[in-house]
Amino acid sequence: MEQKLPLPPFTLETALEKIQLAEDAWNSQDPERVSKAYTIDSEWRNRDKFVNGREEIVPFLTEKWKKERNYKLKKEYWAHTDNRIAVRFEYEYQDLEGKWFRAYGNENWEFDENGLMQKRFASINDLQIKEEDRKLK
Repeated sequence: MEQKLPLPPFTLETALEKIQLAEDAWNSQDPERVSKAYTIDSEWRNRDKFVNGREEIVPFLTEKWKKERNYKLKKEYWAHTDNRIAVRFEYEYQDLEGKWFRAYGNENWEFDENGLMQKRFASINDLQIKEEDRKLK
C-alpha cells in the first residue's frame, strides 16, 4: 500500500515536517512529484478551479508553471488536528509578460490514514509587485 510519511495523527513536529515536504515538492515545479503526495481520487479547490485526482493534478500544475515563471513558495504552519493541517502561504512568480506577483493564501488539507492528501482547499489572492520588492528569492 502506498504511504507518504509522516502519517496521521499529526503532532506539531510531524505537521511541520509535512508542511516542509509540501513546500519542497511545490518548489521543485515537478508536477509528477507533487501529485504523488495526493490520493488517486483527491479533491482540490484552487482559486476558482476544481481539480479531481492525480490525473488532473499533473496537467493543472504543468499549465500553472508554464505561466508562473521563477516560482518560489513559502508555507507556514497555522493549525492542525489528527488528520488535518492548515497553512498560510505566499509565493512569488513572474508572468509571461515579465511582471512580478506575490500570491497570498490559505490552504486546508485533509489526509487519509496513509499520509496522502485527500482534500486540498486553497484560497489565493495575487498582488502585482515591483521586482525590487520581492522577498522570496
